[in-house]
Amino acid sequence: MPYLMPKLVKRVSPGQTDITWNDGHFSSYPSWYLRENCMCADCVEEFTGKRKVVHGDIPSTVERTDVAPVGNYALNFGWSDGHRTGIYTFEYLRKICPCSQCLPGGLEEPPETVPTPGSFEA
Repeated sequence: MPYLMPKLVKRVSPGQTDITWNDGHFSSYPSWYLRENCMCADCVEEFTGKRKVVHGDIPSTVERTDVAPVGNYALNFGWSDGHRTGIYTFEYLRKICPCSQCLPGGLEEPPETVPTPGSFEA
């Protein structure tokens, strides 16, 4: 099997990034989904591997502000919430592909806003 690499990374909108892979597979990632699945040390406990950011922590309105290649093996995204430390390897991006073939159950979109810890609505 050839090394998986994107042939095209396309910002469809601030809320969606599409990747066409060198094996012909097509992946369409909502921005909230990519941000929610960041594997950096701020988002995943380094020693246990336990996620610090879980489903529902990132609002569905988060947007991708930029993307940059990391060598020939990964992408780094910038997000509207200021986060930008995650490195998404091509292998990892393909592993989390949310298409119906790769993720038959589909995605559950989070709410548009996420309450700040300690806040409340009156």
